[in-house]
Amino acid sequence: MYIVMIASECAPVSKVGGLADVVDGLSRELANKGHKVEVILPYYDCMKHSVVKDLQNNPVQVSVPCSGKQIFSTVHKAVVHENDCYFIKPHSQEKYFDRGIYYGKSDDDERFTVFSLSAIEFLLESGRKPDVIHCHDWQTAIIPVLLKAKYRQSALSDIKTCFTIHNIWHQGKTTEKVLKMAGLEPPIYADMTDDTDAAYVNLMKGGIIYSDIITTVSPKYASETKTPQMGEGLQKILSKYSDKYIGIINGVDYDSWSPGNDKYIPFNYEIDTIEDKYKNKGQLRKKLSMKDEFKPIVSVVGRLDMQKGVHLIRHALLHCLNNDMQFVLLGSSPDTEIDTYFHHLKYYLKNNGNCHIHLSHDEELAHLIYAGTDMILIPSLFEPCGLTQMIAMRYGTVPVVRNTGGLSDTVFDAEVSVKPVAERNGFSFDDFSYDAVTLALKRAATTWADKPYTFREIMLTGMKTDYSWRSSADKYLNLYNKISGKW
Repeated sequence: MYIVMIASECAPVSKVGGLADVVDGLSRELANKGHKVEVILPYYDCMKHSVVKDLQNNPVQVSVPCSGKQIFSTVHKAVVHENDCYFIKPHSQEKYFDRGIYYGKSDDDERFTVFSLSAIEFLLESGRKPDVIHCHDWQTAIIPVLLKAKYRQSALSDIKTCFTIHNIWHQGKTTEKVLKMAGLEPPIYADMTDDTDAAYVNLMKGGIIYSDIITTVSPKYASETKTPQMGEGLQKILSKYSDKYIGIINGVDYDSWSPGNDKYIPFNYEIDTIEDKYKNKGQLRKKLSMKDEFKPIVSVVGRLDMQKGVHLIRHALLHCLNNDMQFVLLGSSPDTEIDTYFHHLKYYLKNNGNCHIHLSHDEELAHLIYAGTDMILIPSLFEPCGLTQMIAMRYGTVPVVRNTGGLSDTVFDAEVSVKPVAERNGFSFDDFSYDAVTLALKRAATTWADKPYTFREIMLTGMKTDYSWRSSADKYLNLYNKISGKW
């Protein structure tokens, strides 16, 4: 099968969040299974050029009709992390991708519309005809619309599309100006009118309506996004098209995240050598100047914002320090107020030997935290999928999570889950409240202290669970085959 991924990110060359990891991991796994996969990306000036290999010096040129004028783009072939990639660089006075930033400009809608048009024109110009085009999030949601409307008479008219929603909070709400710019006719505008504000059109809504299959990154999140509480205004349209809306858990790249071969940790270990995990715990304490005492270490790794339950993280940190536990926080916040608060907290706790707060990205430290802590806390308000809990389990670090989205699909409470005991791999709570997170942490700490054998079994269960891309890629292949008529 021939699959083309079109996305705004792909690790490690251009990464802002989990979307990049999905595009990279899924593409490589599909290729490993013997399928032809190509990835089309923007040529950002700020992307990580050091990981780009075999960049062609003679790029393909395409002309994009846009707002009554032609925008010329060059398409540069290269290899990134074993993926065959094509980088699109529009050449215009707007300098769409030469701004030192991935997202956050007032004309992001225009930038990614030009990118999407260029991707389609590249496929046409080069004579490519994939079985499936897989589009990701609002930045490429207009592609299924364009193929079914503007390009319906072209050689690409019968190509099937898969559209994946990674985070429904970001929908690409824009104006009809962008649709006109793309050459779409007015009948399409009504389909794409935003359900919460008729003055806008919604690019993600267009992707939902016009794609042949819609996926999101966990079964629970697929269910949640069809409700008013979690649908962010798209619940009605997702419910209408629920017959083609499916949740598939993301995978973890075990080449990068596995304690048996992790180059960032001092002591590698597997299930049968799990005692070496505690050597890493000692090294973590030494590195962070923490007390070496018989206490569990609770960790948080990730972004600090309202989605991640930042107020519950703060509460949990103080609870742990007051209840004979240690706490390690690695994260940063795009929110100035949150960032300022945690810097003040870091200063306040700077001499506390049971706590360490690190407020910037540190890849090496992240690996050591996964390997050297006993529990990891993820108290998210919502979590489409989440990789943190799956990575932690691979390292024998027990997740304590809120029951939402992908957390609910991957973490099964050691005491109250309906799953068999042999499948229980963590602790969970339902309410988005101080009391709920406190109780979950108390249950985890009590098990660690009073039932060490049970805690060890929970650790081992997590390590045994396979959350690699193998299973998830098979599910995507089944969908691709279904919509393309391969079976």
